[in-house]
Amino acid sequence: MKTKTKRKKHYDIIIGIPSYNEAENIGFVVQMVDKGLKRYFPKTRALIINIDAHSEDGTKEAFLKVKTKTRKKVYQFINTGKGNAFLSLFRRTKKFQPKAYMVVDADLKSIRPWWVKEFLKPVFWGYDYITPVYSRNEYDATITNFICYPLLYGLWGYDIRQPIGGDFAFSAKYVQYILKQHWYRSTKLFGIDIFLTLNAIQGDFKLGQVFLGTKDHKPSAPRLGPMFSQVVDTLFRVTLKAKKIWRKPLSKVKKVKIINQGMVKDIPPLAIDYKSMKSTASYLFSINEDILEKSLLISVYRKVDRTFRQKKFEVDSQLWAKIVYDILYAVDTTNLNHHLIESLKPLYFGRVISFVKKTLDMSHEKSERFIRQPVRDFFKQRRYFINKYK
Repeated sequence: MKTKTKRKKHYDIIIGIPSYNEAENIGFVVQMVDKGLKRYFPKTRALIINIDAHSEDGTKEAFLKVKTKTRKKVYQFINTGKGNAFLSLFRRTKKFQPKAYMVVDADLKSIRPWWVKEFLKPVFWGYDYITPVYSRNEYDATITNFICYPLLYGLWGYDIRQPIGGDFAFSAKYVQYILKQHWYRSTKLFGIDIFLTLNAIQGDFKLGQVFLGTKDHKPSAPRLGPMFSQVVDTLFRVTLKAKKIWRKPLSKVKKVKIINQGMVKDIPPLAIDYKSMKSTASYLFSINEDILEKSLLISVYRKVDRTFRQKKFEVDSQLWAKIVYDILYAVDTTNLNHHLIESLKPLYFGRVISFVKKTLDMSHEKSERFIRQPVRDFFKQRRYFINKYK
């Protein structure tokens, strides 16, 4: 007697929405994703998955309650953290053998159906990793603007404007690769975005960017402390393991193609607590002076010490590049890893304060130039960093 074998279900597209207490917002995101799939991929088998960290506000129920034409599932995982959500998604969907993945935040207010097309079409054209390009307020995404973007541009030699944009698309080949990499503790939290981008470069995958207009979501300022530490920890760890990439001679930076056309729309204003940032920077500098004095080049430390004691907080782009490179080198050559990343915080605030002072009365377009131009100093100073190993 023949026994029936259970046939595995197959999906061409997996859309992941990680969440924790997003009952108020997730319904809208699901509606937009479903409309996008039906409009642009009507003949493709797709599955929308909510990867939820056991929310206590009914996020799971809110997700399932939304009427969709696309099939939905909920995966719940024990450990909190965006990276853990991605890891759970990737591991549990391998059995579906998808061709393309897309992940979007559960708190998006600006997502539209056409985002699905812009993210996924390039994957079906042969791209492996797609990052977003958003029109963002110049005082939003400061970790991107002053650490991730400059270091990728200057040391790795890749011009990816928003490497930690929060929303991405991947090929199945890339997902198989990323599952084989070592995931650090910080990677399983807020370090996941930079981890994905750096590994896409390191694995020599085909990269692309897509313009998606304005990103409207919950402000990240309340989570800035842990987010900074976790993003920078993963950024530094992966960078230091990739010496074979950035120690090669580099004559120019590789510009990653923006695949679609887009227009800069009205950018919403963003309030910044300038006084609070100055007092925080001053306090954090006072408790990290000893570590900074040991870690920074003497001439660099003297400049930093002078500007912080005078409460001017003037950290220009050239000084900032040397600070980041000095701390990165100290992480590699001392056992003060966690303390070094924490000691970088006041100087990071100093860099943001310097930028705010210069751009307060500027248009968004001019302010964007003040973000893009200084990354060239990271490229100019890369030899300063590499020579430390000699």
